[in-house]
Amino acid sequence: MRKALELTVNGESVSVMADTRDTLLDLLRDRLGLTGSKEGCGNGNCGACTVLLDGQPVNACIVFACEAEGSDVSTIEGVAAGDRLHAVQQALIELGGTQCGFCTPGIVIAARALLERNPRPTPHEIRAAIAGNLCRCTGYDKIVAAIEAAAGGYDAAPAGKR
Repeated sequence: MRKALELTVNGESVSVMADTRDTLLDLLRDRLGLTGSKEGCGNGNCGACTVLLDGQPVNACIVFACEAEGSDVSTIEGVAAGDRLHAVQQALIELGGTQCGFCTPGIVIAARALLERNPRPTPHEIRAAIAGNLCRCTGYDKIVAAIEAAAGGYDAAPAGKR
């Protein structure tokens, strides 16, 4: 069964038809062409599909699209301001916090949510905030250091070694 949905995606009002079985990830990728959020596991364990739903990080692969009716959704495509990267994106690049990049959109979204509610998190708080985002490449130290740098708290010592 198809249903018309009205929601806000990255600050823009959107009207879209969705199947009642579609996930929010299906809606974003297949109906709206926003392919930055990735499907890794399809069951909410890896975090590659993390988006903000009314300001809260969620795994878009386990939220039905219909649940987002009337909501505000923020994806990785809405993080940068034009050509200016978000501080988390810039710090990940500068500090080598990305390798294959598959997990990066979800980590950026989770970090953004953290920094919006806690602009000066500790390394422990950063690790807790990104705990639902699996990275098979980096070992997390550079990711944590980059998020800390984005918060303005970076120094030369690796995260967790201070």
